[in-house]
Amino acid sequence: MQKLPDAVRIDAGRGGLWRVIVETPQAEAEIYRHGAHVTHFQPRGQKPVLFMSEKSSFEAGKPIRGGVPICFPWFGAREDGRPGPPHGFARLLEWELTGAEEAGNGDIEIHLRLVSSEATRKEWAGDFELNYTVRVGAMLSLKLDVRNTSNQEMRIEEALHTYLAVSDVKRVSIEGLAGVTYSDRVGTPHTETEGSAPIRITAETDRIYLNTRSTCVVDDPGWGRRVVVEKSGSNTTVVWNPWIAKSKAMPDFGDDEWPGMLCIETCNVREFGVTLAPGQSHTMGAVIRTE
Repeated sequence: MQKLPDAVRIDAGRGGLWRVIVETPQAEAEIYRHGAHVTHFQPRGQKPVLFMSEKSSFEAGKPIRGGVPICFPWFGAREDGRPGPPHGFARLLEWELTGAEEAGNGDIEIHLRLVSSEATRKEWAGDFELNYTVRVGAMLSLKLDVRNTSNQEMRIEEALHTYLAVSDVKRVSIEGLAGVTYSDRVGTPHTETEGSAPIRITAETDRIYLNTRSTCVVDDPGWGRRVVVEKSGSNTTVVWNPWIAKSKAMPDFGDDEWPGMLCIETCNVREFGVTLAPGQSHTMGAVIRTE
C-alpha cells in the first residue's frame, strides 16, 4: 500500500482492534478493520451522524454494535436453516486495508478487501471477493462491490446496516417509503403497505421495505437537521428500532439507548437477494448526508 495521506492515520482502537482515523477540514471518521466497520462520521461543526452503543463489544469474533455493520452473505438468520452467525460472517472478520488516497474536493477514500478463505468455506460454500470503499467528506459515501470468484452460481444477501444518531426517535419522521409494501417482522410476520404520511416510530419497529430504490430522509426537529440516505444497487430498505423490551434483552446494547438511534439500512435481502454468475460482480452503495 502506498504512503498514507496526511489526513489518515492507523492505530489500535478499542479492544486493541486496528482502526483507520480520517480527519479532514470537512469531517472526521473512524473505520475498524474488524468487519470493515465504520464506527464514526461527523461533519465539522455538527453532531455525529452515526450512533454507537456504549455497550458494544470490540473483540475478535464478536460484532460491533452501531455505526455501519456489513451484513454478508446472509441477513438475519440463514434462509437455508443451517447454523451461522446472525447477519453472516463479514462483520466478524479482519479486512485488509488496501489503500487510502486523496480524492476530489478534499475527500479521503479508504479501501478495504475481504476474500474467501478456508474459514469462510466452513461457514458457506461460495468463493468471493469483497471490495469496500469508504469516502469521507462533507458526505459519507459507502460502496460495497461483491464478485463471485467461484465456478458456480452464488446467491447472496447483503446490507449496510446503518445506525443513525437521532435526538429522540419518538420525535423523528421518515420520508421516502410512502406506498411501499413491507414485511413487518415484529410479532407474527405479515405484509403491509406503507401509507402516505411520514413514518413515525411508536413501538418496536422491524420492517423490510420491498422493491424500493428510494432515498430516505429522516427529519429530526430536536437537532434541527435532516439526515438523507441515498442508495444505489439496492432494492430493499430496512427500518429498525428495538424499543424498550428488546433493548433490555441485548447484552451489547444499553437498556436506555434506543431513543437515540434509528436504523435505515441499504440492502438486498429475502426475495431481493442477488444471484451472481461465476465471475460476475454487483455493487451496492449508500450516500449519507445532513441538511
